[in-house]
Amino acid sequence: MTAGSPPPELDPVIHAQARLRVVAALNTLGDGDEMAFPALKDLLGMTAGNLSVHLTKLEDAGYVRITKTHRGRTPVTYVALTKRGRLAFDEYTKAIRALLDTAGGPS
Repeated sequence: MTAGSPPPELDPVIHAQARLRVVAALNTLGDGDEMAFPALKDLLGMTAGNLSVHLTKLEDAGYVRITKTHRGRTPVTYVALTKRGRLAFDEYTKAIRALLDTAGGPS
């Protein structure tokens, strides 16, 4: 970012604190890997309802993939970051870094 240029746009879908935490956690998984909903809920210390709301917003944006299946007779929900989600997170972190670099002021 150069002097006089506008600050970078931050993706509003990711920028919400809870969704940023979700995307950051899922980004630690390998490409194509997924995490069970209860494990993600516990990792983030979120309630099931709160996590569900944020996952729906991320899924609507195409950033996460939700897979509902069964393990035996027990329903299981898996969450994975999509390629689009990884790209959005990468762009978001670059925008944050650029914003912070300009906020540092003179040394």
